[in-house]
Amino acid sequence: MEPAEPGVTRQVLGHDPHLMMVRVTFERGAVGYVHAHPHRQVTYVESGRFAFELDGRVTEMAAGDCWFVPPDARHGATAIEGGSLIDVFTPARLDFLPAGKPAPG
Repeated sequence: MEPAEPGVTRQVLGHDPHLMMVRVTFERGAVGYVHAHPHRQVTYVESGRFAFELDGRVTEMAAGDCWFVPPDARHGATAIEGGSLIDVFTPARLDFLPAGKPAPG
C-alpha cells in the first residue's frame, strides 16, 4: 500500500502495459480529488459508501455498485463511509508504478 491523498491508500494488484487493477482504500471523509486522465476506468465498490463525481454530477454508490469513467472525463470520489474501491484502467497507469520500473510484457 502506498499513500495517494490524505486518508487514501493505493495498492497495485496486477498489470501489464495494457491493463491495470488497483485497490484504493479510503478512510471516512477522505477525498479522491477531481482529476482527469486519458485512461478508460471501471470502478467497483468493494466496501463502504462513496459520493462519485463525474463531469460535475454526483452519484452515491455503495458496496457492489460499479461506474465507468471515459477517457479525459473529470471525476473524483468522497468516502461517505470508509471503504475500498477496485479500479481497472486501460492502458495501465504507468504513473502508479515506481520510477524506472516499466510494466511487464
